[in-house]
Amino acid sequence: MTQYLNSFPGGLKLPGRKRRSTATPIRKMSLSHTLVLPLQQHIGEVATPCVKVDNKVLKGQKIASSNGHISANLHAPSSGTIKEISEHPMLHQSNSSFPSITIETDGQDKWIDRRITYDFTHLSPNDLCHLISDAGIVGLGGAGFPSFIKINSGIHHYVETLIINGAECEPYITCDDVIMRERAQSIIDGIEIMQRALNVNNCVIAIEDNKPEAILSMRIALNLNQRIRDTKIVVIPNLYPTGSEKQLIQVVTGKEIPGSGLPIHIGIVLHNITTAYAIGRAIKHSEPLISRIVTVTGTDLDNSGNFETLLGTPIHELLRFCGTKHQVGAPLIQGGPMMGYNLADNNLPITKTANCILVGVENTAKDTNPLPCIRCGDCATVCPIKLLPQQLYWYSRSRNMDKMQEYSLFNCIECGCCSYVCPSKIPLVQYFRLAKTETTNKKRESQKANIARIRHDNRLERQEYERVARKEKQRKHKITLATRKANSRSEN
Repeated sequence: MTQYLNSFPGGLKLPGRKRRSTATPIRKMSLSHTLVLPLQQHIGEVATPCVKVDNKVLKGQKIASSNGHISANLHAPSSGTIKEISEHPMLHQSNSSFPSITIETDGQDKWIDRRITYDFTHLSPNDLCHLISDAGIVGLGGAGFPSFIKINSGIHHYVETLIINGAECEPYITCDDVIMRERAQSIIDGIEIMQRALNVNNCVIAIEDNKPEAILSMRIALNLNQRIRDTKIVVIPNLYPTGSEKQLIQVVTGKEIPGSGLPIHIGIVLHNITTAYAIGRAIKHSEPLISRIVTVTGTDLDNSGNFETLLGTPIHELLRFCGTKHQVGAPLIQGGPMMGYNLADNNLPITKTANCILVGVENTAKDTNPLPCIRCGDCATVCPIKLLPQQLYWYSRSRNMDKMQEYSLFNCIECGCCSYVCPSKIPLVQYFRLAKTETTNKKRESQKANIARIRHDNRLERQEYERVARKEKQRKHKITLATRKANSRSEN
């Protein structure tokens, strides 16, 4: 029975366009001759290479270690030889280059020795957190936040509810849907592991009402697991952007997270459904995160579908595998049409956060000769955060950083609802993203300037201290010499 709970302001009912990629089962992408693995496929610090050029590596072997608290390990997706460690373009909205490790595969796809842990019930929450961290798992819904940090919150905070996000609300994307249909048991394993690590009983698996096959598959897998505690599947309405963290929590629990707050501040931890699958495979089968399911769909493809793809696989090989008609210069998006970003070319490698490659479909935020704003207010009506996009637009154009922060620019989740409904076709999200970047960069430069000033002041203070100390030492030395001379005369 369909059960609707709470709601959030605004939002959109969008055409799904998902059937074209759910007609066939998950297919395994062929092994690429070259895999390019950026060292920052996650939020936080860049991972540090622990291999050198010409080293032989095996599938699943760690090739880069996490650097600092917010970072993630990186593993070899297949066996081969390290050919290069250098800057390489990667899937990122900045279209920038990042330090990367290039592996030339040997075709053997040979695994490292693995210790399979079918029974994890003897492991402590701390042990489970370490294993999740070692596996390099990050949020696979697109954010890329290292998963062990959320799991570790159960050690330091009281967690009332674990929410598993199966709300794949953006058009075209279906990788979460098909993984629930076909691999539900491993998802349930991952949920059980997270419950144990977080020491939480109450768990909600939220799935949209337009995914009946996924709902049925997950219910069967849940009923087969006799150990899992107080877990229920809640069917939620298909409304964009329900899959966003704050909106989903509001729908499921009725609770609102303050603008600068986190789910853990109200006793909630939320993980994506595919992240749960990756955790299940990591703990029970000793598989680090070396591949992911990628939706490849759009208007210029012979074989849309979902493909299990090794990290580092070039997009053009994935497109060729799908029989694409994509031409150079035609639209190519990582993600969906609402929140995805345009790619500079198709040579970029698949990363941990690449959930969809969209071919031949324009981004809703594309800058195509927009008309002047007519102040209709439609953008404010659909905003799920209750912001005033029109005001933010004017302040972002005038580079008024103070006003943008006053109007809560950083609370914007960049869902694209405002751009979608704008009758003037103003790419509002592009302005907001740029404004966020400029504000962050300005703040970073200000912090650097403050650090440089403090260092300069400390240096001057240290030099003055050393000068005074030198002068005092010279004075004492003169007194000592004078005393010695006086003593020498008196003895004579």
